[in-house]
Amino acid sequence: MDLNLNKPLAFIDLETTGLKIATDRIVEISIVKVMPKGEVKTKTLRLNPTIPISEESINIHKITDEDVANEPTFSDVAKDLNQFLNGADLAGYNSNKFDIPLLVEEFLRADVDFELKGRKLIDVQNIFHKMEPRTLSAAYQFYCNKSLENAHSAEADTVATYEILKSQIERYNNVEYKDRNGDISTPIQNDVNALSQFSVMNKNADLVGHIIFNKKDEEVFNFGKYKGKTVDSVFQKEPAYYDWMMKSDFPLSTKKVITSIKLRAFNNR
Repeated sequence: MDLNLNKPLAFIDLETTGLKIATDRIVEISIVKVMPKGEVKTKTLRLNPTIPISEESINIHKITDEDVANEPTFSDVAKDLNQFLNGADLAGYNSNKFDIPLLVEEFLRADVDFELKGRKLIDVQNIFHKMEPRTLSAAYQFYCNKSLENAHSAEADTVATYEILKSQIERYNNVEYKDRNGDISTPIQNDVNALSQFSVMNKNADLVGHIIFNKKDEEVFNFGKYKGKTVDSVFQKEPAYYDWMMKSDFPLSTKKVITSIKLRAFNNR
């Protein structure tokens, strides 16, 4: 089955130094870009993260500091990657929560304007967890009836994710889904807009979900002592909270969002 695409859809998987969006770096990136007419273009790169790789991460992806010591840095390849992804929607496994936010963080550090506006984001894990809660290897076995060889190799994981999405579309065609409000729909369609919408777990204001929108479309905190409170009201009540966030290890993309909220509130007064 071919995906129904109006523009390229790029499947992305990262192997990293750790799991912190704000401070960890990419050591391997693989992109499988599927074109509207079915052509598939693949790009896989190992990168020198310029910081040590944690033992926990090495145990997972088996890439050591020595393996990437002579590889280019992300800054060296950022413009080329930006060009390769130009005009493409984005997909991955847990990509909305991890891969895409960390990738955006790397682009920001490299001073490359990687624009998400206008792109659809499809998270295969969110579709999977809503329909059949399991792991990537189990998903591959369940949907494709195959064993995932070389798990945690970026390219193997990325190709598996591409195959899983195609199988999900076939399996759940016309299958009803009941959401937490009891509303019933048939959300899995061979359509990027529908898949992107169903991939969203929360309506995020920032990429990682530290700031989300409430039912009134107001930005609210999704963590800490002010969880559920509007960002604007907290900053008015406790201006130092903004300063604390800006000085802490929050992703640059989150800091851009809270700064935009602060400036918007200032201009409206």
